[in-house]
Amino acid sequence: MKSLKKTLLSALLAGSLFASVPVLSAEVSTKAVMATYTDIAHAAFGDSLATAKTLKGRVDALVAGPSEETLQAAKQAWLAARVPYGQTEVYRFSNANVDDWEGKVNAWPLDEGLIDYVADSYEHEDGNAFSAANMIAGDQEINAELLQSWHEKGGSEANVATGYHAIEFLLWGQDLNEKPEDSGQRPYTDYVQGDGCTNGHCERRAQYLVAATDLLISDLEEMVADWEGGKDNYRKAFLALDENEALRRMLFGMGSLSLGELAGERINVALLAHSQEDEHSCFSDNTHIDIAENARGIQNVFNGTYTRTDGSKVEGASLAQLVAAKDEALSKTLTEKLAVSQQKAGAVVEAAEQGEHFDQQIIAGNAAGNARVKAVINALRDQTGSIEAVSGALGIDNLSPENSDSFGS
Repeated sequence: MKSLKKTLLSALLAGSLFASVPVLSAEVSTKAVMATYTDIAHAAFGDSLATAKTLKGRVDALVAGPSEETLQAAKQAWLAARVPYGQTEVYRFSNANVDDWEGKVNAWPLDEGLIDYVADSYEHEDGNAFSAANMIAGDQEINAELLQSWHEKGGSEANVATGYHAIEFLLWGQDLNEKPEDSGQRPYTDYVQGDGCTNGHCERRAQYLVAATDLLISDLEEMVADWEGGKDNYRKAFLALDENEALRRMLFGMGSLSLGELAGERINVALLAHSQEDEHSCFSDNTHIDIAENARGIQNVFNGTYTRTDGSKVEGASLAQLVAAKDEALSKTLTEKLAVSQQKAGAVVEAAEQGEHFDQQIIAGNAAGNARVKAVINALRDQTGSIEAVSGALGIDNLSPENSDSFGS
């Protein structure tokens, strides 16, 4: 696990502030920029699928031979899978195929009592009739259809039965903060079949974990196909859009993730409430990586480059170049602000890797941690202003990226 953490941290902190500034002098066409956008989407979702398949292999090994080693290997695979997926979220908000689909794979926070056993101190969403349903302790056959039917059961978004965070809970269990530096402490014996099974229903728990992982793969396969070249799919429809509409979608996705979703719902809400329950990956304490990879995804779209999990790069004509043809100073300003956001997120990651996880950085009374997190929020808000300015420079006057209730109207 440490090798992954070190790689992520070095990627965030290495190099100068302007190391990722693209070459701005070359003139590019809007159509070429649109093609790069779709190429990056296909690559990032493709990496998400490939890492989910690796996770599947580790899950199968855990179920076949539960041990501390196989559980840790499955956790490591889940953490690795979150890196490319986090960079895809910039494609939400303005691409309906992604926005309508995303809730199946990344919904949070969840009332984990819907799925499995929880501590007596467990606090669920008010009015959720299924918050303690404990599907694993039930008698219905566990399969993909059951999980899909219980997802958002009763109309509650807290009833999350599928996706990354359901799998996360099944691997880590609740993070009860018994030790601030620890994440969830689910024992591998929760998957032991027969004698040695802890907390009951180990066979059904294993069935649920396998079914949820299989569903994640099939959902990601759907999204990879949507962005694949040479097909009658969403990619083809996007490339056929009016050029201004395509640019609006790209910038709206960047601005909405930057301001309303990441700075607002994912960071500021948790900071204002000083609440672990409002952090994104609360069972694994991986929220710092979610933040950094979301910010990187925004940077990818503007700079027209994506680094794949194998180290190779997908790159091409960029928004940065397109804007530079209109206003080179503005293009450089946004590129630099995107790099600042990466650096501020990197400071949160560095503290987390030293044992002060995001849920500890946001607690009341941690002035340094709160300030560190607030610096990320401020950087994201600042870059959103430049995203709006870029939009105006390209002739898109009504971008209005999504805001967050935590920032007011």
